[in-house]
Amino acid sequence: MPLAARAPTAVSAIEEPQIEEPQIEEPRADSPASDTVATLPADSAQAPRQEPGSKPQRQPRYHVVLWNDNEHTFQYVIAMLKQLFGHPAQQGWKLASAVDRQGRVVVLTTTKEHAELKRDQIHAFGADRLIARSQGSMRASIEPET
Repeated sequence: MPLAARAPTAVSAIEEPQIEEPQIEEPRADSPASDTVATLPADSAQAPRQEPGSKPQRQPRYHVVLWNDNEHTFQYVIAMLKQLFGHPAQQGWKLASAVDRQGRVVVLTTTKEHAELKRDQIHAFGADRLIARSQGSMRASIEPET
């Protein structure tokens, strides 16, 4: 029968999902009754539950440290910090000045995985085109927050 010729049907009630009940294995005659085990179907995996009122455990934090050298200009540092970290030019200038004065500066504090990513992005940023002797990117490292 063509689709247009079908009579409209009544809207049926929304079906609720069916949840399988745990299956309880009956104790064998040769085992004590305390060996009864409830098993859940494989597709019913649940996330671990958190106790009410407890806080989730916080991941350890790591600093991304930028190290000073004489092969990169302030303009390079400011542009890199803006592109990789989203720091505005004024913040980039402050960080570039700090790394120049102190030899190192923390540019971000985050999770270990994110810190490793940002360190690798600094290492891949490339040489400073304004300085002929610039051989490559600036040095960066990560260290645990204390």
